[in-house]
Amino acid sequence: MEMPVVNECQVESCAYNRNGACHALAITVGDVHHAHCDTFLSGPSKGGDPSVTGRVGACKMSDCQHNVQFECQAPGIVVGYSHDDAECLTYAPA
Repeated sequence: MEMPVVNECQVESCAYNRNGACHALAITVGDVHHAHCDTFLSGPSKGGDPSVTGRVGACKMSDCQHNVQFECQAPGIVVGYSHDDAECLTYAPA
């Protein structure tokens, strides 16, 4: 299985975001109640590998239509703001 790509990250304050692209090797999405990006990290320094595009390593949103055994099956996701939190905007309740 290939991990889904983070097609876009609208959370400019994240340390892994450069020019709207995620550069974390893999992110984790969600908890029991919210599809937030658990990998979000705010700070003055940039991190991640600028030569790679981030992927979804795990998703804890078991009620998402793209989730199969805590693995995201969407072809790609978008991370952005929802209620001032960095969230997976591709999340869709099953």
